[in-house]
Amino acid sequence: MAFVTGTALLAALVVGCSADSGTGGSAADSKPGEETVAAAAPGKYRTLPEPCRAVETSTLKDLLPGAAELTEEQQQKVYEGTASVTYNTDRRVGCSWKSEDPSSSHTLFIGFERVVSYDPAVSDDDRAREVYTKQETAAGLSSPSATPDATKSTKDATDKEKEKDAGKDKDGKKQTSAASDDASDPTSHALSVPTPEDDGTGAASDGNTGGENTDDGAGTPDESLQPRVLDDLGDSAFLDDLLTRAGSTAQHRTVKVVFRTSNVIVTVEYAEQPTVSTVVPDSKELQEKAQALARKLVEKFSE
Repeated sequence: MAFVTGTALLAALVVGCSADSGTGGSAADSKPGEETVAAAAPGKYRTLPEPCRAVETSTLKDLLPGAAELTEEQQQKVYEGTASVTYNTDRRVGCSWKSEDPSSSHTLFIGFERVVSYDPAVSDDDRAREVYTKQETAAGLSSPSATPDATKSTKDATDKEKEKDAGKDKDGKKQTSAASDDASDPTSHALSVPTPEDDGTGAASDGNTGGENTDDGAGTPDESLQPRVLDDLGDSAFLDDLLTRAGSTAQHRTVKVVFRTSNVIVTVEYAEQPTVSTVVPDSKELQEKAQALARKLVEKFSE
């Protein structure tokens, strides 16, 4: 009798445990109360164009005038370009070109970067926006992520502080020196290139100069040519302009246009270095040509 009773009791326990485990398993799988996080949408672009074929020959002839004086075989080599060394052509590619003539040399570089987010909660586009914003901020320009209201509030607060402190020295006393005028001069915040030899006056001893020397080609500062955010290029874009000079060598100007279209970031760098050290490369011309090429690249991504 004891054996039969024990067997019956064991069977009852097995049935009870089976029922409990079924209920518990269902609850564990469904995880009531927890929100399901949907995977972010993938980026629009899954591949990148071949960079050395992304620029038409007619455009290269305009950007690289020195090549016209070369033999047909030499021209072909120049227009082919040199591909950048990369270990993942699905993520980052680039190409560069260079030409020289008796008066100057020109170089062109274009680079494509396809941004991929490895966080399922962050889309490729959002990740690309972050990468682009870092580049824009590094160029000394305002971040596009700031809302208009936030930007206005920050500007109003800054203006009030300037009005409050205007005309006062470090002890809080009124002053009439040129320092207060410099503080309100928008050109005093232009891009510059610091160097170890900088004496603190803003002029580096090796002769390097930054974007504050951007001019209209005649040595006259032009606000419209300063580094700036571009509103009509891709999803987001900015332009940087850097003029450098080391010692007695010729001046070298590089114009960079960076834009984002969905999850791809495109960089265009167009530079000129005149043979004569006293000649300043024309900022307006370089900027116009760099922007024109960038617009053509935007169209390629729209095809």
